Amino acid sequence: MSKETNTPTEKLFGSKTRAKLLRLFFENPEKSFYVREMTRVIDEQINSVRRELLNLESIGIIKNDTFDNKVYYSANSKHPFYRPMIDIFSKKIDSSRDKDVKETTWEEYIRPVKRYLNGLIVTNRLPGQEGIDLLIIGDDKTKKLTRWAEVIEKKQGKPINYVIMSPDDFTYRKSVRDRFVMEIFEMEITEIIDPEKIIKE
Repeated sequence: MSKETNTPTEKLFGSKTRAKLLRLFFENPEKSFYVREMTRVIDEQINSVRRELLNLESIGIIKNDTFDNKVYYSANSKHPFYRPMIDIFSKKIDSSRDKDVKETTWEEYIRPVKRYLNGLIVTNRLPGQEGIDLLIIGDDKTKKLTRWAEVIEKKQGKPINYVIMSPDDFTYRKSVRDRFVMEIFEMEITEIIDPEKIIKE
């Protein structure tokens, strides 16, 4: 007699590959993935992944965009089930202990450099899109912020386009409506950390 190995989530959504894809999208709602990247991350066959992507796209729970001749898929933030799906998948389950483990937040990320950081803007830049992922505001004379950004890049598992700007430089550029800074504010921003109120003032 074969042993049942499906997880509760797989049983709920009827397919192991579908459950894995939904977890990938809604644990990382700000990210986009291309097909071969998904097959590698969730460790499933490409045909199975393509089939489930079609199913999920047909009901509108995910969307796709094309950049550099690659099709990228992401969670559809306009779908009515977007928030409930995040509530389901935004926490990783430790099946051995059945306890929730919170995802790392940016507040937790910045703890090692909090004393050097005057502000942080995190954007939802899609692959191939102009702009930056992080605007880091702070004094980087000791290169602590640069090394921190490199660590974040490794934790995110993908290249990060970041700029480090001194508080005086940022304040001046913002006051004269510098094009670079204004273009950042026009992007989709997912996180602002502004302990000294220099970003939103």
